[in-house]
Amino acid sequence: MSADGMNYAPIGKQAPVVAPGEFAIAAVGLDHGHIFGMCNGLTEAGASLKWAWDPDPQKLDRFVNIFPQAKRARSEEEVFSDPEVKLVAGACVTSERCALGVRAMDAGKDYFTDKAPLVSLKQLEDAKAAVARTGKKYAVYYSERIHVETAVFAGQLIDEGAIGKVVQVLCLGPHRLNAKSRPDWFFKKANYGGILCDIGSHNVEQLLYYTGAKDAQISFARTANFSHPDYPELDDFGEASFIMDNGASGYFRVDWFTPDGLQNWGDGRAIILGTEGFIEQRKYMNLGHHHGPSHLFLANGKQETHFNLAGKVGYPFFGQLVLDCINRTENAMTQEHAFKAAELSVKAQLQGDAQSGR
Repeated sequence: MSADGMNYAPIGKQAPVVAPGEFAIAAVGLDHGHIFGMCNGLTEAGASLKWAWDPDPQKLDRFVNIFPQAKRARSEEEVFSDPEVKLVAGACVTSERCALGVRAMDAGKDYFTDKAPLVSLKQLEDAKAAVARTGKKYAVYYSERIHVETAVFAGQLIDEGAIGKVVQVLCLGPHRLNAKSRPDWFFKKANYGGILCDIGSHNVEQLLYYTGAKDAQISFARTANFSHPDYPELDDFGEASFIMDNGASGYFRVDWFTPDGLQNWGDGRAIILGTEGFIEQRKYMNLGHHHGPSHLFLANGKQETHFNLAGKVGYPFFGQLVLDCINRTENAMTQEHAFKAAELSVKAQLQGDAQSGR
């Protein structure tokens, strides 16, 4: 397990849904380490990684060392002009992700971006307009649900009715800062969007998904910098609560206070309360034990069970996304859902900053 979440890149089972060469992809914009997890998931689903591009040769060197099948492009235009490329995956600076996606969609490619997918409501409108104009997808790597086996399994349990109707979701998203390893843009709010917009977007997406809501009202939000005066634009703490449009409630807390003594980059958890039971996810570790990631606890009218799910569930999102791009379906994640999570994240950030005077 990586020491920081910026380089979280799970390796799953090979589960190809297409034949070799049938679905070509490219990686453009390599500023965030999540690009490795994104490409792991897509190639495990059978996608062929044809190109890689970034203006920084060191980032490009690192990427092709890990994915040697990718050819070094000479420019973004070389990637976009290749008719074989069906999807562009990107993890550039957060504030630049929307513009990259618009260029990719205008070039006839579906787009798969790291979270946060955008940093402003204006960018949200630009992305929506590009989707409407081109008919292409603006998919989002909300990895703390789609690339975590407990999170996938929790969704399956809910669908099966294991805990009845979901009435409340609580998400905790602590991360380790490792400030010296972070690029300069990471500490500039105009670039990273703020903590509720950035890592908070994972949690907003989970609140929507697990409750089955289409929208929500923000009851409360705040951001703070409690302990990092050297980085005045950094939000090192954020929290928000929501009333979902179906009556359920949600709350999440995100922070950069993972202590150095913890075995990994963050004790991410999600607790889902239903009318007939509850689920707790200990996604990346089980505190006090070195049993690895992917622990889920279920209690309902029939059982009280601890599931150790590492290597047992897989990550179906990626195969679904590949097939969605081919068939123009929405089985992996609807565009409406991806954009709503982004919208609520940005609105929570705006409300949190206003509440805290930031």
